Amino acid sequence: MPRPIQARIDLSALEHNLQVARRSTSARIMAVIKANAYGHGLLRTASALNAAEGFALLDVRDAVRLREMGFRQTLLLLEGCFSADDMALLAAHELACVVHTPQQLAMLDAYPRREGLQVWLKVNSGMNRLGFAPQDVPAVMGRLKAHPAVREVTLMTHFASAGEAAGMAGQLECFNHAVAPYRAARSLANSAALLRFPQAHGDWVRPGIMLYGSSPFDDTSAEQLGLKPVMTLTSEIIAVQQLRAGECIGYGGTFCADAAMRIGIVACGYGDGYPRHAATGTPVLVDGQRTRTLGRVSMDMLCVDLGALSGAEVGSSVTLWGAGLSIDEVARAAGTISYELLCVLTARVPVVE
Repeated sequence: MPRPIQARIDLSALEHNLQVARRSTSARIMAVIKANAYGHGLLRTASALNAAEGFALLDVRDAVRLREMGFRQTLLLLEGCFSADDMALLAAHELACVVHTPQQLAMLDAYPRREGLQVWLKVNSGMNRLGFAPQDVPAVMGRLKAHPAVREVTLMTHFASAGEAAGMAGQLECFNHAVAPYRAARSLANSAALLRFPQAHGDWVRPGIMLYGSSPFDDTSAEQLGLKPVMTLTSEIIAVQQLRAGECIGYGGTFCADAAMRIGIVACGYGDGYPRHAATGTPVLVDGQRTRTLGRVSMDMLCVDLGALSGAEVGSSVTLWGAGLSIDEVARAAGTISYELLCVLTARVPVVE
């Protein structure tokens, strides 16, 4: 029999979360499905989110796959092209691309058609990763409007702190000032801004993490936002050990029993994508009952406390995150974020619907 770990994807939850986004805005929805749809599977996720008006990705090969599978939505390359050679693919498959550097502006000359390209001009409004400085926008817009390959320009930026107390007012003001002279579609809002800042919705919103059932906020749970978990990571107990007082478990013996106790060994470790740095106390469900991890996570296994779970034995089901246990809570306990947990699920974990 195969190892018992698996990640189950609830496609109806994806559809539900898209509707939550839809009810929150009148803007068109550009569903973010980069990084293999945050670990959920590119094609199954795109199919479940087929009602979205667009999809945002990083890899031009993924965009080509979607187009060849019959998806007709706007397909946007969020980091643009990395080579002028990609321009032929953009033309052949009618892909849109972000432009955020002078080098990418120069690549547009390799586009083989006239007036076929949708360009999303990225403005650096304060995140200071990608984008043209606000003072450079007039010159860049002038070049784009005069370029024979460019059919349409959408103005965009990305918020650094929309999900945090700092908010996005300063960035919004900066962006609005920089693009005020231009009549063009606008795209600013990530999941956090979509849910909390309607003044930033513009013409396109770009929900990502909320579609997968995770909250973009520290102070509001996914459940409070009406979101449903999409991925549930499960495994089983494969061994039970009885510790005596003073005995320790795992590499480094980082957890030692104060008194006699039962522990369960679960078939899941950092080789599956579970965070090695998850400390003792990270929540987990065994047979639907809440308990905690113990000691150091190893490559293939982790340990859980069975002290209050007298019925738990070899074969008992274990939920690492998902239905019944918020991935956000697990991520906080492990000192990380849900995005990372979803994206680092390894290839050896079967993903099923």
